[in-house]
Amino acid sequence: MLSYRDQMNRIIVLPCPPKRIISLVPSQTELLFDLGLEEEVIGITKFCVHPEQWFRNKTRVGGTKTVEVDLIASLKPDLIIANKEENVKEQIELLEKITPVWISDVNNIDDAYYMMQSIGELTGKKEKTAAIITQIKKDFSDLALLINQSNYKKYRTAYLIWNGPYMAAGEDTFINAMLKLCGLENILPDIRRYPEISTRELVEKNTELILLSSEPYPFKQKHIETLQQALPDAKILLADGEVFSWYGSRMLNAATYLQKLLEQINR
Repeated sequence: MLSYRDQMNRIIVLPCPPKRIISLVPSQTELLFDLGLEEEVIGITKFCVHPEQWFRNKTRVGGTKTVEVDLIASLKPDLIIANKEENVKEQIELLEKITPVWISDVNNIDDAYYMMQSIGELTGKKEKTAAIITQIKKDFSDLALLINQSNYKKYRTAYLIWNGPYMAAGEDTFINAMLKLCGLENILPDIRRYPEISTRELVEKNTELILLSSEPYPFKQKHIETLQQALPDAKILLADGEVFSWYGSRMLNAATYLQKLLEQINR
């Protein structure tokens, strides 16, 4: 028997390395693909859009918060990979009656490294996972050096994830960790998760930079124009939500994107 500790400090026990895996987390689905688990992954959610060939061909078991428990049971998985924030506790409890569920909880970059390392161990892909983590760490180190050498301004930043009402990323989020990596100062340093925020509060907090995420709400140019009326002196840009919030092998693309974004911000 094989025992593993997940990021909720729970122990799951597997009789052997998993051969029938269901992923309920888009960013972790992409990691499983990059680890070469084509045959092992048998089910994903409708939001697991990367890679496209899996999105088109793998069985979809519902949304991240609306999984089809009976369908999952019919697939006879031997491991389900879930996430504390992405998935619903009550559904996870039902799924645990079917098969072991490994749950991630990623709030910063170190958590992301641990998640990847753990999934590598779970799936017998430790070497591939180690190579991915090593490359990400090198890329982030190079980015940090570039930021220091360039002496970029530490803009007071709001990262908005939702519209109607506006909602922003707080201090205990992976998004906040990515902002710190960029040398940006979150205007919500002591507020947890994703609080609502008004344009008046954005003004009162002397917001210098607003990043509008492409997900979960798909901000567009028209939203920049609306916010610019309330904050005429702020820089307002669209941001790739997958780079800022997908913890996993998507982080391999992060440093290059963030460097270009910082160059755009500091023009």
